[in-house]
Amino acid sequence: MSIVLDRVAVWVDVDGQAAPKTLLDGLSLDLTERRIGVIGANGSGKSTLLRLLNGLVAPGTGTVTVDGADTVRAVREVRRRVGFVFTDPLSQLVMPTGREDVELSLRRSVRNARERRARAEDTLDRFGLLGLADQSIYELSGGERQLLALAAVLAVDPQVLVLDEPSTLLDLRNRELLRRTLAGLSQQVILSTHDLDLALDMDRVLVVDAGKVVFDGGAAAAVGRYRALSAAGLPSAGLAPGLAPAGPEAGRPAPRRQEQR
Repeated sequence: MSIVLDRVAVWVDVDGQAAPKTLLDGLSLDLTERRIGVIGANGSGKSTLLRLLNGLVAPGTGTVTVDGADTVRAVREVRRRVGFVFTDPLSQLVMPTGREDVELSLRRSVRNARERRARAEDTLDRFGLLGLADQSIYELSGGERQLLALAAVLAVDPQVLVLDEPSTLLDLRNRELLRRTLAGLSQQVILSTHDLDLALDMDRVLVVDAGKVVFDGGAAAAVGRYRALSAAGLPSAGLAPGLAPAGPEAGRPAPRRQEQR
């Protein structure tokens, strides 16, 4: 699978500003690796980049194609190939229970109701969610909802799986389950994340900053670049006037000033 971004720019009008805000600027990428990560600070453009890949965002200039299918002119075809998992699963779980949500995903591709029910149960069982299939989605934990959203997308067997910060709501156990699940998938996986351990599992990692890809390469080198970029943006280590220095004396009460007689 090859996803190609050719000189793509995205901008958005902002109330009170005369000029539009640029979200992405002049990206040209050919995304072919099996596992691709996108890392960067909040507001850097990561989510916008991912949403371009299945037509949730249209480029202002340039083109995005999925195996030659344009994400604007052939959006339905692209979305059959590219599944998208949002950061907040409640933004995509629309049915009262997990069983119903997965069956809804399958409604277009599996016409027979019994077969659809069996496929849904197989998918839920794969993620250890079959026992929760008939619970309200509002009774599930954040991690269970995230895994359910992933199951609903994978039920239709897309060729590419795009995930926007999928581990944000997960505890350690479910995060490790997610990592193992992603590692075992046959699909091409493209994800954004603040979880640098998850980023290190990727074959290729893009570092995005201020709407541009500032690094594109191996996972370890990309994480190193991102750490350096983040450190460079930290405030000075100097202390504000009147604060005691850190070190062995930190935490001790300040000496009393000698009163003049």
